[in-house]
Amino acid sequence: MHAGRPAVVAEEPAAPDPALLSGPAQTAGLRMGTPRGRWVLFTTVLGSSLAMLDATVVNVALERIGADLGAGFSGLQWTVNAYTLTLASLILLGGSLSDRLGRRRVFLVGVVWFAAASLLCGLAPNIETLVVARALQGVGGALLTPGSLAIISASFAGEDRAAAVGAWSGLGGVAGAIGPFLGGWLVEWSWRAVFLVNLPVAVLILAVAARHVPETRDPDAAPGLDWTGTVLVVAGLGGLTYALTAAGEDGRSIQVVLWGAVGVVALVAFTVVQRRSRHPLVPPVLFRNAQFSAANAVTLLVYAALGVVFVLLVLQLQVVSGYSPLLAGTALLPVTALMLLFSARAGALAQRIGPRLPMTVGPLLAAAGLLLLSRTGPGASYVADVLPGALVFGAGLTLLVAPLTATVLASAEDRFAGVASGVNNAVARAAGLLAVAVVPVAAGIGGDDYTDPDAFGSGFRTAMLICAGLLLAGAVVAAAAVRRPLDRAAVPAGDAGWGEARLPLEECLHCGVDGPQLHPRGTTAGRPRDDTP
Repeated sequence: MHAGRPAVVAEEPAAPDPALLSGPAQTAGLRMGTPRGRWVLFTTVLGSSLAMLDATVVNVALERIGADLGAGFSGLQWTVNAYTLTLASLILLGGSLSDRLGRRRVFLVGVVWFAAASLLCGLAPNIETLVVARALQGVGGALLTPGSLAIISASFAGEDRAAAVGAWSGLGGVAGAIGPFLGGWLVEWSWRAVFLVNLPVAVLILAVAARHVPETRDPDAAPGLDWTGTVLVVAGLGGLTYALTAAGEDGRSIQVVLWGAVGVVALVAFTVVQRRSRHPLVPPVLFRNAQFSAANAVTLLVYAALGVVFVLLVLQLQVVSGYSPLLAGTALLPVTALMLLFSARAGALAQRIGPRLPMTVGPLLAAAGLLLLSRTGPGASYVADVLPGALVFGAGLTLLVAPLTATVLASAEDRFAGVASGVNNAVARAAGLLAVAVVPVAAGIGGDDYTDPDAFGSGFRTAMLICAGLLLAGAVVAAAAVRRPLDRAAVPAGDAGWGEARLPLEECLHCGVDGPQLHPRGTTAGRPRDDTP
C-alpha cells in the first residue's frame, strides 16, 4: 500500500460507510476538545494501559505467587515469559488483522480476550494454569495494543492528530506512573487482585468504545496474512525460551537440547519464509539499511537487560531487603518520572546533534546505575542504597529511549514506518523474553532460590553484572554503527499519512521500558503492496 493514503473512517460505528471496504480514502474527522474526541482518547489510553500494566505490575506479585502456588523459580520465569512470548510473536499479526478487519473490531476482541484470560489468571489453582492463562493474556495484548494508537491516528483530523497522539502519550505515561502504586497495593491484599481488577476496566472500555469509537480499516492492506511466518516465530521463540528456562534445572537433558534445536530451526525457517513471502511480517528490505539494523541490535541488547532488571529487582527488594510489595513496586518510580519529564528533551537533543552520542552515553549511564543497584542487600535503605542507582539508571534510559525510537523510524522509508516500529517493538519484547530465560540461569538462580535470601542475593548481583555488560555492549554497537544524523523528523509529514501536519519528534515518543513506542500509524500501516520488490 502507499503509506500516504489516509485511513478510511466510518461516520457511525453501527453502520460503517461502504467506502470502508472498497471506496476512495476519506479524511478522518474527529477533533480535539469535542466530547467524542475525548471518549476516543479515554478508550485508547485505558486499553493500552491495560496491556502495559500487566506486562510490568505482575513482576511485583511474583514472590507472593510463588509462595501461594508452591512454584519454583522456573515457574515464576514462565509467569513472565508466557505473556511476553505470545505478545512478541503475535503483535505484528495483530496489526495486520486490525488493518484488514477493522481497528475497533480487533481492539474490542483483544479487550474481551484479555479480560477472559485475566479471569483465568485470577482463579488459577496452580502455576501451570497461571502460565497458560498468561500466554492467553499475551494473545489479547497482541490484538489490542497495535489498535490503540492506530485508532487515534486514523480517527482524528490531520490538524488535531499531533495533539491527540501527544495526549495519548502523556496520559499513558501517567498510567505507567500510577501502576506500581496500584499493583503494590493490590498485591498486599491478594496477588489475584492484580488480574481480577482488569475485568471492570475491560467492561468500561467495551461500553465506551461500542458507543463512541469509529471503525477504520485500510482499504489497501495486503490481501494475505503471513500465517506461516507467525507459526514459525511462535515455535522459534517458544522452543528457545523453553530450552533456556529448563536449562537451569537440567541443562544436559535431551528434551532441553531438542527444544533448543526446534527453536533454532524454526527461526532459521522464519527468515527464509520472510524472504519468499509476498506479504511478510518482517520485510527483509528493512534490514538492508545499516542504520536500521544497528538500532535494532542496540534494542536487542538494551531491552534484554531491562527485561531481567524489572523482574529480579522487585524480587531482590522483597526477598533479600525485606520490602513490602508496595515499596518494591515503586522503587523504580524515579525512572518513570525522569522519562516523563525529559524524554522529549532527549529526543530534541538527538534531532540537533544526531543519535550516536545519546545512544552511546545512555547505555553507559544505565549500566552504571545497575552497578549501584547491585549493592542492594539485606536491610537496604531506599534513600542511600536504591535511589542513587535508580536515578542514574533512569537518566541513562531517558537519554537513550527517545533517540533509539527516532533512529528506527528515521532509518526506514516512509512507507515502512509503521512496520519498522512494530519490528522494533517485537525485537525489544523478544529480547526481554529470552534474557529472562537465560540470565538467571547464567547467574545461578533456580529452584527455590527466591525463598533463600543468601542464594538469591548472590545470584542477583551476578545477574546485574551481566545486564550491565549487555548495556555496555549496546553502547559499543551504537558508537560503532550508528552514523547518520536524524535528517528528518521521526514521523514524516503529509506524504506519510499525517495529512499536512507534521508530528514533532518529542510528541510521538512515549517513555516505555517494557517495549519501544509503536508508530502512530500502527504496526502495519507501512506494509508494502504484494507487488513491492
